[in-house]
Amino acid sequence: MNLIERLPTVRGKYIEHAPLKDVTWLRVGGPADVMYLPADEADLSRFLAETPDDIPVHVLGAGSNTLVRDGGIRGVVIRLAGPFARTEVLEGNQLKAGAGALDKMVAKAAAKAGLAGMEYLVGVPGTIGGALRMNAGCYDQETKDVVVSVRAIDRLGRIIEASPEELNYSYRHCEAPDDWIFTSAVFQGTPDDPAAIEARMNGITERREGTQPIREKTSGSTFANPDAPGTPNQRRSWQLIDSVGGRGYRVGGAFFSEQHCNFLINDGTASAADLEQVGEDVRARVKEKHGVDLRWEVKRVGEPQE
Repeated sequence: MNLIERLPTVRGKYIEHAPLKDVTWLRVGGPADVMYLPADEADLSRFLAETPDDIPVHVLGAGSNTLVRDGGIRGVVIRLAGPFARTEVLEGNQLKAGAGALDKMVAKAAAKAGLAGMEYLVGVPGTIGGALRMNAGCYDQETKDVVVSVRAIDRLGRIIEASPEELNYSYRHCEAPDDWIFTSAVFQGTPDDPAAIEARMNGITERREGTQPIREKTSGSTFANPDAPGTPNQRRSWQLIDSVGGRGYRVGGAFFSEQHCNFLINDGTASAADLEQVGEDVRARVKEKHGVDLRWEVKRVGEPQE
């Protein structure tokens, strides 16, 4: 019996041998055994409840912060689209967003509704699900600062509602169980003039374009900073990388950006193994020189090429 025959009947869609390099920003990686596109939250809940425990289940958002290894991903990869990408303005100056909604689209929806506080999302690549999982942020703003509540589904198919306090957020970290799949969140905004909000968002975009290689095949920041924002004498990953000759360091078609040396770039010919090797080489240099273990911010998943 092959994998798809062991999966429950769903209202969503199954795709066998789904190519993943076309949906990740780094444009590398082997296929998923099966990709599942759930029809809605109830469909996803049933899938998780009825899928045998020995079948691995993974979640892939926009693929902006993910390095899929060359051998691909065993089991089922879930992609949240359609109903999971919607936004809705609520009473009390709040905004509800599906976990599959692009961060920048949520920022734009908030701006249109005259809700300030979510401008930072325009500078965060990826989806709301990823922002919730890693407490994404930029320019001194983080997801934990504006999230009011989240909905998730665990591996048993149970729907969970949780507060940010229960998630115990910290810098680029969330203590939600690994098997939770976020489906939506509610964010708190503050009333403001839409034009003023748009102006602040434009400033964030201009700042990113001037300092980061956002038009390249990249996944954004490769390593989290060793110290949280506001730490005295805060150490930054790019400075540590630069100090060990990491700027421009290359393996095959993979290299650290000359513009911002915490950004891994695929020149179009890199394999996932090239990209991971570049990162590990530079991590080893930083460890040797500074005694700092840089923590991968990019999520590495899947199997190496046989």
